[in-house]
Amino acid sequence: MNDNFGIEDIEFNEFLKYLRPGEKIEIYTDGSCIGNPGPGGWAGVFIYRDKRSNISGFEKDTTNNRMELTAAIESVNHIPDGVFATIYTDSTYVKNGITSWIKGWQSNDWKSTSGKPVKNKDLWMALAEAIKSKNIEWVWVKGHADCLNNNNADFVARSAIVTSYMEDGKCS
Repeated sequence: MNDNFGIEDIEFNEFLKYLRPGEKIEIYTDGSCIGNPGPGGWAGVFIYRDKRSNISGFEKDTTNNRMELTAAIESVNHIPDGVFATIYTDSTYVKNGITSWIKGWQSNDWKSTSGKPVKNKDLWMALAEAIKSKNIEWVWVKGHADCLNNNNADFVARSAIVTSYMEDGKCS
């Protein structure tokens, strides 16, 4: 146990063992970039009852929006079948994109209302595919504010960048 309000941090595969169809989980996603573009990290913090775990990753040259989308895609891809999820994001780009804009983009052959190609089309298409068999509620939260788990997701995403640099020997 840690001192985070009785929540136990556990390894991700162990976390998944607790989930069964019909269960409800919360996921906080975040993406981060040092420079824009620049090295980036993404994270998904999964919470179920008194258990918490996370997933994260890194890309060498990317943008913040790509990392926000990657966090959402990777998190959705890790939701077990039949499990209900509420995904919290501090990205209005992700929240509005997936709950509103995407339908228009799909029906308009992935073009924006101005007729230009949708930015990050590859990731939007991957997210659209990932959510097809999932039951997800999308919620926007204010970033870098009072939300402990959103701040945790930000920390994990930033840590993915630092960890990658350390593993590459760039921080010696």
